[in-house]
Amino acid sequence: MEIFKYMEKYDYEQLVFCQDKTSGLKAIVAIHDTTLGPALGGTRMWTYASEEDAIEDALRLARGMTYKNAAAGLNLGGGKTVIIGDPLKDKNEEMFRALGRFIQGLNGRYITAEDVGTTVADMDLIHEETNYVTGISPAFGSSGNPSPVTAYGVFVGMKAAAKEAFGSEHLEGKKIAVQGLGNVAYTLCKYLHEEGAQLIVTDINENAVKRVVEDFDATAVDPTDIYAQDVDIFAPCALGAIINDETIPQLKAKVIAGSANNQLKDSIHGDIIHNEGIIYAPDYVINAGGVINVADELYGYNRDRAMKRVEGIYDNIAKVIDIAKRDGIPTYLAANRLAEERIERMAKSRSTFLQNGKHILSNR
Repeated sequence: MEIFKYMEKYDYEQLVFCQDKTSGLKAIVAIHDTTLGPALGGTRMWTYASEEDAIEDALRLARGMTYKNAAAGLNLGGGKTVIIGDPLKDKNEEMFRALGRFIQGLNGRYITAEDVGTTVADMDLIHEETNYVTGISPAFGSSGNPSPVTAYGVFVGMKAAAKEAFGSEHLEGKKIAVQGLGNVAYTLCKYLHEEGAQLIVTDINENAVKRVVEDFDATAVDPTDIYAQDVDIFAPCALGAIINDETIPQLKAKVIAGSANNQLKDSIHGDIIHNEGIIYAPDYVINAGGVINVADELYGYNRDRAMKRVEGIYDNIAKVIDIAKRDGIPTYLAANRLAEERIERMAKSRSTFLQNGKHILSNR
């Protein structure tokens, strides 16, 4: 990988390598874009096959956070940290304290949070060294578990997509297939059940399935059968890349709206479902409730204020659909355009401000 060529191609600002011999820390902080504000993105810990894989993951995830934060209407840019190591065996206090010092050294350009392989306890250790961290324990004024908030965002975003597909946002009587029944999906099922939707669910975890069936009168199916269900809405809430050549021909749903990341295996699959008339709620727009929630901590966490902003996901999905119709493009591209247009507007605004400032100084 030619790092500077890659950074230039996608306009990254900064890549920081962090090493601490005592704790074994080997981390990479990628800052993609700070046009809208400081870069916010979680710290991921993973057993990468190579250092190059870790760098590529950090860069890819940081860019994704730029789009996610921009589309969510947050005054934040995109960044990400990856730690090379086994989260089950290699963690220690010194490692996260050292990472906290490195983050502090960035002077607020980057703010971290929990991600795959890291926990609230890990964020608390980072917080010992810096205030540029969110998702810490509620005892420190944090928002706590983000899953219910993420679920609520998916719920309101699904209603916006349903309005486009069916002419009404109401989900009563709608058949909805939910793939994956983790923390976010369980709460989503609760909202859908209370709305009067009929749930068809699946998960490889039998206990998770049993819980949802008992609590929300859902019907369980085998994981391989979930795609072909005769439903109105398909909600992917587990793995990514599940909208692909094999699954698309099975789909009967008119709407795809769920919490899973990277649902499209490739961009071509977004084109295919668009041509088939399926309304796709882009994942990084509809599942932004969690990042909206932790971002509120930067102002002194207020749950009512955070939930009000999460309700805005309804409008964001509606905007994406409007852009798709305006420009004649699939919604996955419209989501990118929504984020890019907001960043461009801010960049132009700042440029105008700086130019005016120079003009004033030159006339003194």
